[in-house]
Amino acid sequence: RALHQAGRTIIMNGGMEDYYADHLAAEKLRRCYELAPPRLRQYLRAELDFALEFIRPGDAVLDLGCGYGRTLADLAARAGSVTAIDNAPASIALARKTVAGLTNVEVLEMDAAALRFADNRFSVVLCLQNGISAFHRDQPTLLREALRVCRPGGTALFSTYAERFWPQRLEWFELQAGAGLLGEIDRERTGSGFIACKDGFTATTVTPDQFRSLAAGLPASLTLAEVDGSSLFCILRKPGPTG
Repeated sequence: RALHQAGRTIIMNGGMEDYYADHLAAEKLRRCYELAPPRLRQYLRAELDFALEFIRPGDAVLDLGCGYGRTLADLAARAGSVTAIDNAPASIALARKTVAGLTNVEVLEMDAAALRFADNRFSVVLCLQNGISAFHRDQPTLLREALRVCRPGGTALFSTYAERFWPQRLEWFELQAGAGLLGEIDRERTGSGFIACKDGFTATTVTPDQFRSLAAGLPASLTLAEVDGSSLFCILRKPGPTG
């Protein structure tokens, strides 16, 4: 499947789908976050704090794309249980070390577009840090799978970057490229929310209208929220037992 945006064709299920697993996992991924300048750290904190507001004591939470486990301690402190998945074995191994001692966290290797969970299992499903684009999976499938495993009355949250955060986002990727964590930025292809590197890495975002289109017809109500001027949240609420 291809996503057509701003005159570009972005392959959603192809060579890019395993870039993080193959090239940017575990310690290299953690280094990306260590390089984040203060404004990026503010964004990351604000994004997580917003998501935490949807978690109540006792909730069963599913975290899609947990990486090396950056957010898991915060989630575990709020939830009853946290199930975290990723498709990169090296990141999963580091995440398990990161959460060692947290008895309410389980880290599994799994594809977010093909969840091996029963229907209606989780109270809250999270897909943070632009995972909806970074996973390079079919986006309608990601939303459908998240809602399938979400309990009636539960919530699925997908975040991406706010459009006006583009300069800060580009700066962060430039720092990652400069540190050799990504390929050199391809200046001719990069712009309007789309980042391309000469090693094949690509990253895009989801606009409010695209979120509305993705959510159309799904068994959930949609709310969009911009947080901190840096992230855009798609909030899907699954109807309760009485609708």
